[in-house]
Amino acid sequence: MSDESEVLLQAKQEFQAPANIIANAAISEAGYEKLYAESIADPEKFWAKIASEELHWHKKWDTVLEWNYPDYKWFSGGELNITYNCLDRHIAGGKENTLAYIYTNEEGKEERITYGELLKKVNKFANGLKEMGVVKGDRITVYMPLTIEQIVAILACARIGAIHSVVYAGFSASALRLRIEESQSKVIICSAYTKRRGKIILLKSVVDEAVDGLVYVEKIIVHQREEKFELVEKEVDYYDFIIDQSDEMTAEPMDAEQPLFILYTSGTTGKPKGVLHTTGGYNLFTHYTTRLAFDLKPDDIYWCTADTGWVTGHSYIVYGPLSNGATSLIFEGAPDFPDPGVWWGLIEKYKVTKFYTAPTAVRLFMKYGEAWPAKYDLSSLKILGSVGEPINPEAWLWYYKNIGRNNCVVIDTWWQTETGGHMILSLPACKQKPGRAGRPFFGVETDVVNKNGESLPANTVGLLVIKKPWPSALRTCYNDAPRFQQYWTEMKGFYFAGDLATKDEDGFIMILGRSDDVLNVSGHRIGTAEVESALVSCESIAEAAVIGKPHEIKGQSIKAFVILRQGVVPSETLLQTVKNHVRNELGAIGMPDEIEFVDKLPKTRSGKIMRRVLKAKELGTEIGDVSTLED
Repeated sequence: MSDESEVLLQAKQEFQAPANIIANAAISEAGYEKLYAESIADPEKFWAKIASEELHWHKKWDTVLEWNYPDYKWFSGGELNITYNCLDRHIAGGKENTLAYIYTNEEGKEERITYGELLKKVNKFANGLKEMGVVKGDRITVYMPLTIEQIVAILACARIGAIHSVVYAGFSASALRLRIEESQSKVIICSAYTKRRGKIILLKSVVDEAVDGLVYVEKIIVHQREEKFELVEKEVDYYDFIIDQSDEMTAEPMDAEQPLFILYTSGTTGKPKGVLHTTGGYNLFTHYTTRLAFDLKPDDIYWCTADTGWVTGHSYIVYGPLSNGATSLIFEGAPDFPDPGVWWGLIEKYKVTKFYTAPTAVRLFMKYGEAWPAKYDLSSLKILGSVGEPINPEAWLWYYKNIGRNNCVVIDTWWQTETGGHMILSLPACKQKPGRAGRPFFGVETDVVNKNGESLPANTVGLLVIKKPWPSALRTCYNDAPRFQQYWTEMKGFYFAGDLATKDEDGFIMILGRSDDVLNVSGHRIGTAEVESALVSCESIAEAAVIGKPHEIKGQSIKAFVILRQGVVPSETLLQTVKNHVRNELGAIGMPDEIEFVDKLPKTRSGKIMRRVLKAKELGTEIGDVSTLED
């Protein structure tokens, strides 16, 4: 049997977590089924109980859920402060000296900060903001790399009710300006620079260009680093700003529906959407999903490799882990610099137990080969997570074998900026199916339907919908309510995620890509993800992206853009081999008419392939919003 045949056979199998993880997990397979049934039968009762047990409330809510379709509120009348749940209550519980973060970078610099130290820094910064005149509801744009200083700034905003808008420190001046203009930010907090692949990338210069002429920007707080900028007029040094401030402050109680942050996510065309999340439901959902998805224990070292410029960083680097009192590793740098072993070296050095990364990164390391991770002791790992896009079975199995050493559980997670937290996943003690995201999280009622909203039979491709609001659902698109309403009105009565999916007999959901990525070849509908998964199961291919092109006979033809693994040389023979491989996997209907070997694919900075950019370039049409494009 060929290696590829073995991969396909394994992809149809179910995997179970190691016995020690099952024995110590908070939720068993049977426990999941029982609790999920309860959460769907009476979601308000379920979430009220979890909210009472898991979070500190300054004032209890009057109503758990108010739903005036399509608008909804959670825990109306309740008051809490997310930073109190992330910091104060842990310190009150004796965790003052517990590490909150270990920071490191490409040069090996290391900083550690305890919960007690973090609270003092957050208080100083929050007091500084108040003295500056920042009040509840003011917007603050944060343009910084992943550092402790950035996390302090984010939490300081939340402590006083200012709405933070974090912009990835890599966006261009025009993309940054657009987000500042949309949010009408009063204050900008930025870093002088970041370092990536050994090169200094100036950030303050980008801010200077972005704010030129914006009179409503009153102050710019600059996190100076080793090489400093000369500050002028309304600019303030980050450290000077906090040095004389008190390190004491009482967390201000916030209404559960007080806006917490705006995060701009790119649209296919036009302006980015300002997804707005509020305090109570978001705190609860990110807290609970983090605790259960990663089965957090007091001695864990948790590492999410995302950036805080994306929702994964908000939910699973900042708020979720801190709300659980976890110790997190954060890394400022590229995944393969100075060499492709840097991440594995960090796992070995810091004894990381729970690791959360993107399929894009997994496929990058597949390209470099098995020898790199094999050099390192990864025995501390227990749970491996996947986020950002569907993980194809080939990458799932490589991750399981080469990083988990066949002794970890792999949890895939499906969710969106708009959802705030995990919607579909397989909890650690539950069975896993490579290539399938899993089953819905508690209180999340999903379905796969046709365009009329009718449920489809098992293993039928359809549209993924969510039937009712959940606590961390976006509340609106900032200053654009009609855009928010489209999420609930495009498929009337449902939240429409925009994704294609199938559901098997066990209720496991496979995400097949965006619904606008559906190919229609000779009347047959096929998802780009299906073709891409077939392509990357070929041993010569590291990554692939597929688009549909107009075809006078078929309606659409398939074109694939393919990155080869290291050492593989493009040739006509290889091209035919790849085509035949896909034909064997999917049949003739899924075989690409064209295959182009490329060195790179257009991706967002969170790792998602932007197929529409490939399509626009191929067809010579408008590309649309590319502010989230990595390169």
